[in-house]
Amino acid sequence: MNCKKRKSSSRIQFLFLIFEKYNSTMRYTIFFIFGCFFSVFAQSEVAKAEKLVTQKKYAEATTLLEKFSKEHPTNEEAVELLGDIAGQQKKWDEAINYYTQLKKKDPTVANYFYKYGGALGMKAKESNKFKALGMIDDVEYAFLKAAQLDPKHIESRWALVMLYIELPGIVGGSEKKAQKYADEILLLSKVEGCLAKGYIDEYFNRKQKAETYYLKAFQLEKSKKTFQKLYNFYLYKSKEADKAKKIKEQFDK
Repeated sequence: MNCKKRKSSSRIQFLFLIFEKYNSTMRYTIFFIFGCFFSVFAQSEVAKAEKLVTQKKYAEATTLLEKFSKEHPTNEEAVELLGDIAGQQKKWDEAINYYTQLKKKDPTVANYFYKYGGALGMKAKESNKFKALGMIDDVEYAFLKAAQLDPKHIESRWALVMLYIELPGIVGGSEKKAQKYADEILLLSKVEGCLAKGYIDEYFNRKQKAETYYLKAFQLEKSKKTFQKLYNFYLYKSKEADKAKKIKEQFDK
């Protein structure tokens, strides 16, 4: 009799364990399915907004993303796109606000610091000189942080090249610093590195060296970007219309 009870008890325990295992598996499956569904839904909503942006329907895209972002506050992609939309419309304060949120949410993403620095830099450019001076340190820090976070982040290094070249020496401008980041770009991309070096030489009116770098970039990669840099240099900087015409003919072939 006791033996039967023990067997019965064992069966019940065994069934209970199976049920627990099944229940646990189902919970995992439900969470997995829900997670996948949410991911697809999030991508779908952001994709809709991106399509609206390509159509320059910024107001519609912003409304869609703001609603989605309120319902899903952990989604960073939507916030980033909101910042990009604000930036495209030159609403620098709004863009800065969105990128600030992203920096706080995930301070390990280089692109968030880069975009924040870019928006802040554009705001500084459109502000009076006194106000702009107060923003320079924050702009520089944002770009430096982006470069530090991602050793392969070319955009932040380009931003530092331009910042150090355009700033007066008294407030931190330095060709030496600009050349340092141009060298780093060169290690990451020969094409972008040549363009950065050419940009510095063009700024300081070293036309022959600038032409050499721009021409090398074009030879390495006959893209719209390298063509435009070289073509504009010939047309507007060195005033060599014949060379501009010749390079255009090569590119159009």
